[in-house]
Amino acid sequence: MVLAQEQIAQFHEQGFLVFDPGLDEAFVDDLKEKVFVHYDPAFQANPTFPTRLQDLWKRVDEVRQLAVHDNVLQALEQLLGRRARPFQTLNFPTGTRQAAHSDTIHFNSLPHGYMAGVWVALEDITPDNGPLIYYPGSHKLPEMSMQDFGLEPGYEHYREYEEMMREHIELNGLKPQLGTIRKGEALIWHANLIHGGAPQTDPTLSRHSQVTHYYFADCQYYIPMRSTADKPHIREPEWVTFEPYVEPAESGLPPTPSLLRRVVNKLRRSIG
Repeated sequence: MVLAQEQIAQFHEQGFLVFDPGLDEAFVDDLKEKVFVHYDPAFQANPTFPTRLQDLWKRVDEVRQLAVHDNVLQALEQLLGRRARPFQTLNFPTGTRQAAHSDTIHFNSLPHGYMAGVWVALEDITPDNGPLIYYPGSHKLPEMSMQDFGLEPGYEHYREYEEMMREHIELNGLKPQLGTIRKGEALIWHANLIHGGAPQTDPTLSRHSQVTHYYFADCQYYIPMRSTADKPHIREPEWVTFEPYVEPAESGLPPTPSLLRRVVNKLRRSIG
């Protein structure tokens, strides 16, 4: 087992867990170097320019390897009792300064609670370079949807959601902590843990990191931001592959039987 019982208990009590997945330092350095060249040219010219890269696992195989790292997958299965599978990667060269939120507004599952995020430090994360900020125990609060805040669904109302979340934090007397973790360590957080990005005290400092989001087996997956109370916006995730990604070829040939089966099954799910 990757995690001790004390670590599992901490996760369920506080909503997060820091652990060492046993990454090779040379692998971490190689990943950071290969990702760096893909960042926006505006960032290359100005290191204070905010940027991120989504789903770079398709272009940099080390990103994919980290997302499907066996120790991370084992830890997630220990925590929630179901097989985990990654569906999104995000790579950052600096702190996000992102306002506090719960991932349950972006990703959710039926039954609820079977989504988790894993943040891996590709260099030491200190109070100065924009660490993660999180609110221990906030995962135990009810999940807050757009409707719970009196808002209409849709990303055009997200700024209003952020304002309501600030009030929600104050109302519940939540106290923040900083995710200051060491290079190669991972911070796992519960889907409903409220978190964001702390400001950098020195905006020229880098904060290289990778976030991977995971769903768990035997669930339906949906997008809360586009859902109403009686109609979840069901999604079919694009899973991170366990083998190196190969771009689908446009051969002009008829669909394969396996592709046809997937299409038929998807239609059945949408109808049923």
